[in-house]
Amino acid sequence: MSTKKKVVVTGGLGYIGSHTVVELMQQGLEVVIIDNLCNSSVHILSQIEEIVGEKPVFYQIDLVDISAVREVFEKEDVDSVIHFAAHLLVNESVVDPLKYYRNNLVSLINLLEVMNEFSVEKLLFSSSCTVYGDTKQVPVTEETPVFKASSPYGTTKIMGEQIIEDVVNSSSTLKSVLLRYFNPVGAHSSGKIGELSIGKPSHLFPIISQAIESESVFKVFGKDYQTPDGTPVRDYIHVQDLASAHVAALQHMEKSSCSIDAFNIGTGNGFSVLEIIREFENISKKKLHVTFEERREGDVEKIWADSNKAKEKLNWTPRFSLEEMVRSCLVWENYRSSKEW
Repeated sequence: MSTKKKVVVTGGLGYIGSHTVVELMQQGLEVVIIDNLCNSSVHILSQIEEIVGEKPVFYQIDLVDISAVREVFEKEDVDSVIHFAAHLLVNESVVDPLKYYRNNLVSLINLLEVMNEFSVEKLLFSSSCTVYGDTKQVPVTEETPVFKASSPYGTTKIMGEQIIEDVVNSSSTLKSVLLRYFNPVGAHSSGKIGELSIGKPSHLFPIISQAIESESVFKVFGKDYQTPDGTPVRDYIHVQDLASAHVAALQHMEKSSCSIDAFNIGTGNGFSVLEIIREFENISKKKLHVTFEERREGDVEKIWADSNKAKEKLNWTPRFSLEEMVRSCLVWENYRSSKEW
């Protein structure tokens, strides 16, 4: 992929999006970012420039506005699309499901309509292991049944995959790869980009990191799950490993005859909340103040990936250890706290 090809990255200033933009640009691709900044910061543009040496093209628009999306495709010669942009908080989706259905589904439909208008034939979709619901089958393979999701957020991912599959089946040209992420964590090795939540963080790693630094209480939700220590178990993958999977998936779409395919992107290892806490304590040399609360609605008991299909077909393998995930998170949080974003 040495020739310059324009890739539209929706949500490209977000957590996973920004790391993927860096990876794409370092591989010689030209990136066009679409982001409405609802959960990101325009300052990430300059951070990307510091890492890569050039600034990607950026449009601040909302994908729910189809006319604005169309204007971008009129200006840019787009070869492929990576679609990250979506609301993504499980708990919030339970409280406000309409917000999630409206944003996550309408934005995807608009994107597919405009792609069809401009004959853009490759779509890489940011999906999630939440499509497997509260499965009892672990590790999860791509053949694991897609059950009823445990949250409206998960339902939008299931519906998103179905919408794409239906469009692919109705079209002789559209190709799509669905990447089912497990739990992205950590930050870029440069320390210049990482998870930047607007407002109070909602994901495990930044919450623990900030609780350690502020010496505040960290709440563990549920200690009576059927797991070795009673706390939920997840497959955590370094965000740079996840970003590299997107480049591999784009390359795969270039040469594959398959019109639609799905891949699990995880490490194949499960860690409990308490195991993650201990790793943070070991690396930071600080003790976390932990309390136990009731289970949260929408939380899955345990899930981790079988990623052999991605390793074989995409020629992709995760490289980062849990220690590197935690360490990079702490470095980023220290850097982030010094900025006025």
